[in-house]
Amino acid sequence: MKHHKYLIVGGGMTADSAVHGIRKIDQDGAIAMICEERHLPYDRPPLSKSLWKDTPYESIWRNAHGLNVAVHLSKKIVALDPSKKTATDDAGNVYTYEKLLLATGGSVRRFPDSSESIIYFRTADDYRRLRELSEQGSDFVVIGGGFIGSEIGAALAMNGKRVTMIFPENGIGARVYPRPLAEFINSYYREKGVTILASENVKSVRTAGGKTVVITGNGTEIPADGVVAGLGILPNIDLAVQAGLAVDNGIIVDEQLRTSNPDIYAAGDVANFHSTVLDKRMRVEHEDNANVMGEMAGRNMAGQSDSYHHQPFFYSDLFDLGYEAVGELDASLDIIEDWKEPFRKGVIYYLRNERVCGVLLWNTWGQVPAATQLIAEKAVHSHATLEGRITD
Repeated sequence: MKHHKYLIVGGGMTADSAVHGIRKIDQDGAIAMICEERHLPYDRPPLSKSLWKDTPYESIWRNAHGLNVAVHLSKKIVALDPSKKTATDDAGNVYTYEKLLLATGGSVRRFPDSSESIIYFRTADDYRRLRELSEQGSDFVVIGGGFIGSEIGAALAMNGKRVTMIFPENGIGARVYPRPLAEFINSYYREKGVTILASENVKSVRTAGGKTVVITGNGTEIPADGVVAGLGILPNIDLAVQAGLAVDNGIIVDEQLRTSNPDIYAAGDVANFHSTVLDKRMRVEHEDNANVMGEMAGRNMAGQSDSYHHQPFFYSDLFDLGYEAVGELDASLDIIEDWKEPFRKGVIYYLRNERVCGVLLWNTWGQVPAATQLIAEKAVHSHATLEGRITD
């Protein structure tokens, strides 16, 4: 039985940030990190962004800076006993703790009869596998038109591959973007050589003659050298449920990031927190949230009492277009578009009850603080009051 003052379950960006947070307050307390992956912590966004633009693979690794952490790779915590303050891994090792952080992230959604030939893109190993296939083959299918699908589709096309994207919505990013923008992105991707099969489903996937064949809902067969799926993630709450913690679309935390057990914290993709800016509970599956929330959880585990009032932002790169965004982005909300140049540069506002709850900064940079402030003001707005409100 190994005792640590701080035990971190998870080995991603949130977990690494928590270590840094702990060490800002407590330089000596023993920390252990139990990581299901076989890699030390790394930055995830480059896997679908900069690594496809000649950034070296080695650049993704996060530096522990000699923070004296016992890292256990390829181990999974399978049982928690909050009353005894113990955690047991899949090899039977038992760890005791004083404070524990659940930074368990999420698991990719998969097709029910999932083929091993599909890469459900999320990890460094997924990136390496797809990169290897891209060096050998020329034809790729990307299933999903959301955040990951749109980035991987662009990344492969920029690297000279023939790409077919298949998704059930009528446009790339259709759940997020206003319809005219989603339609523009469809045509923009087609201009870049990507075949877009919108409003289409995948019926099955099989392997034949060294190719992976995707069969669409209407019976079309598409042979490919590689198939990537970006279907979103489900929060990893099994441990929390087993430990009797409160869960609801993730693990519920208070403003200090404590779960329903005061000695167990949760942060990152898996944490359901109250956004003071939006006045609602939410989960955020992006880098800024992982870094800021992870570090604060670490500080609070080490004795601070900071409140998480940060509203995370997120960003994406799509060929030579890109954006930063904050708040709720949902195409079903009331939307006001303020274009400097239609579909090339502008700001899109998402409103609920005439109040701004989300801002999409399309090729408009450095304005996340202004967008966050606008949401926090909770003022009544119209097209007249928002036109020209945010520019760069």
